[in-house]
Amino acid sequence: MSEVMLAVLGFAAIIMVITLLLRNVTIPSIAFIGVGLLTSVVLVVTRTFSINEMGEFVKEGVADVHGTAALFIFSVLFFGIMNDVGMFDRIINALVKKVGDNVIGVTLMTCLIAMIGHLDGGGASTFLITIPAMLPIYKKLKMRPTTLLLICVTAMGVMNLLPWGGPTMRAATVLGIEANALWMKLIPMQIAGIVIAIGTALFWGYVEKKRGAGINSTLEIEDYSELEETSKEESEELARPKLFVFNVILTLCVIVSLIALSDLPAYFIFMVGCAIALLVNYSGSKLQNKRIKAHASSALMMASTILAAGVFLGVLESSGIMNNMATAIAGLMPAAMGRFLPIIIGVLSVPLSMMFCTDAYFFGLLPVLITVGNAFGVNPVHTAIAMVVCRNCATFISPVVPATYLGIGLAGVDIKAHIKRCFGWMWNVSVACLIVGIFTGVIKF
Repeated sequence: MSEVMLAVLGFAAIIMVITLLLRNVTIPSIAFIGVGLLTSVVLVVTRTFSINEMGEFVKEGVADVHGTAALFIFSVLFFGIMNDVGMFDRIINALVKKVGDNVIGVTLMTCLIAMIGHLDGGGASTFLITIPAMLPIYKKLKMRPTTLLLICVTAMGVMNLLPWGGPTMRAATVLGIEANALWMKLIPMQIAGIVIAIGTALFWGYVEKKRGAGINSTLEIEDYSELEETSKEESEELARPKLFVFNVILTLCVIVSLIALSDLPAYFIFMVGCAIALLVNYSGSKLQNKRIKAHASSALMMASTILAAGVFLGVLESSGIMNNMATAIAGLMPAAMGRFLPIIIGVLSVPLSMMFCTDAYFFGLLPVLITVGNAFGVNPVHTAIAMVVCRNCATFISPVVPATYLGIGLAGVDIKAHIKRCFGWMWNVSVACLIVGIFTGVIKF
């Protein structure tokens, strides 16, 4: 199969997945497995790759995401146990007393927690720090979980520009410069992004308040309907008020370890946390087994989605399909528009993020576009900055980024609702940062 046909196959596969997800035809895991299988069959039938090679591609894809799947399983279990023991209830009640019915204060708090939590550059850890802490407050004030996710991903997209963040490091690697040097150039755009993220929190807090959210709200939020609830009697039976201080310390230790012990796998930290939480709070294998089963359904659903996404991405990445897609997109660039390449790619970064995972975007698409830009005298750094800043805004709404499923799983929101709420807003944020970059001279053409 030619490179052009491989690119066409890749575009068709991604469009098919996005269509299946947005139309609610099936659950994400089936969509990824089905389209991944169909793509594999086409590659084998056309003798582009053998069955053995396709098997290796699938193994590589699953290997890339198995850590995220394990992380989700044990993080859901850990925070589920902390919820069972009543730790969050006491914290929430204290926060609600401080904030009262100040819905805007809650959204601003969400933004600040997400920004601080993302200082380590890890999307999964930020979701794990922010969502379990804030979601119960949103429920109590009858605020929509999609708003929580929108504020989170806006703040995370801005903070992900730090030099130790994945996108900036990848772009710097392609350019052959230090990540810190690249970051210093884009700081004005990041500052603008931080202001926009805070503005996002204030604006959507105002929107939620106008809807009637608050401590005495009578709103019914359908988005929470799929989240599991426990009865009042069962909650009292599971609560461990005498162990509140211990559980808070344990939770803080887990969160600090996620940031400080970056050499250890995040899922291992949660494994240890779960073991300690179960042993201290619930004695006896029967009760421990019951608590694990209580949280098994949500953990299994999202872990299976992440693993299935790994199968799909493994087929597209390892087969070279994504690289051919990148080349095809670059080849469509009209010669007359060559010098405007950073602007064009900046504007299109959010839609492209829905099709390209982070590695394919920076290691596949960026080198090709730099080569195209060189022919028109475009500074490679300007192209890279436009791609890094503008794409980052939409990183955690992309259906081809595994951490996205961790976030929506923790918030109890489906992928369709998440994309529907965030896509347009994040595209506007992206373009706003691009405009700031142009006016401040960070990006020139």
